[in-house]
Amino acid sequence: MEIRALRAFLEVSREENMTRAAANLHMSQPSLSKLIKSLEHELGTQLFVRRSFGLTLTKEGRVLRERARDLVGMADRIEDEFASLGNVTGGTLYFGLAESYQIQYLARQIKQLREQCADLRYHVESGVSSQVLEHLDQGTLDFAVLAHDPDLTKYEALEFPNVDRWGVIVPADHRLASRTSVSIDDLVGEPLFCSQQAWKHEIARWAGSRMPDLRLEATFGLAYNAAVFAREGLGVLLAFDRIVDTSADSGLVFRPLRPALVTKLHLVWRRNRPLSPIAERFLRQLRGA
Repeated sequence: MEIRALRAFLEVSREENMTRAAANLHMSQPSLSKLIKSLEHELGTQLFVRRSFGLTLTKEGRVLRERARDLVGMADRIEDEFASLGNVTGGTLYFGLAESYQIQYLARQIKQLREQCADLRYHVESGVSSQVLEHLDQGTLDFAVLAHDPDLTKYEALEFPNVDRWGVIVPADHRLASRTSVSIDDLVGEPLFCSQQAWKHEIARWAGSRMPDLRLEATFGLAYNAAVFAREGLGVLLAFDRIVDTSADSGLVFRPLRPALVTKLHLVWRRNRPLSPIAERFLRQLRGA
């Protein structure tokens, strides 16, 4: 199975149209159709259903799409790393990030490195810890930022210099907006929004034996989307401070939890796995900061 064929497959699955995909790949449509048919023959299964309005993936095609993304991503990384060997002024850094205002610290460090390395590039993906750790384990990321303590038997880690403070985000006219801080008694009876990971770990630790008194309305992977629902009065968002806009004209306010709940961020990388030259240089910079 050739990486070229997987790249072509991914482009067709994205466009759902053979003509547009062929144009994007700078090849003729017959050549692309032949490449896809060859891939289907090699795998012994149909990858697309051809319909009058375009192409849709079969169940097998959806499985291959997930695997092909990982394989093509890894191939891109290998090509980039070998292209930058001996050239520590260039290369690509790959990050998987949790959501936090502290990401600004990482951005400043990248900016500082870029001032010294004109050919530096970087790729950033965001997600919950389980998602970014999966990609870190697969080798498609150099570093992951976690909002929980890492497994130090598998990963090496550096702590971020500050902490994230937990609280509620509610509309400015919500009853909790008048509080200076919010206790668990204030939250009883309220529909709550939270990430699934935080609900099971940080919030459960904070609430302790009172956890059954709290009602989870919905889980959100992205705080921005949860804040939109909170603004409409659908629920109270449990989240980090400064993760969404709570300025005077935003219509939202942040109130810290009582007793205080804070989370440390960690930058982690796989233990005993070689890093690319540019990733090694970035790590040396962080350790010297």
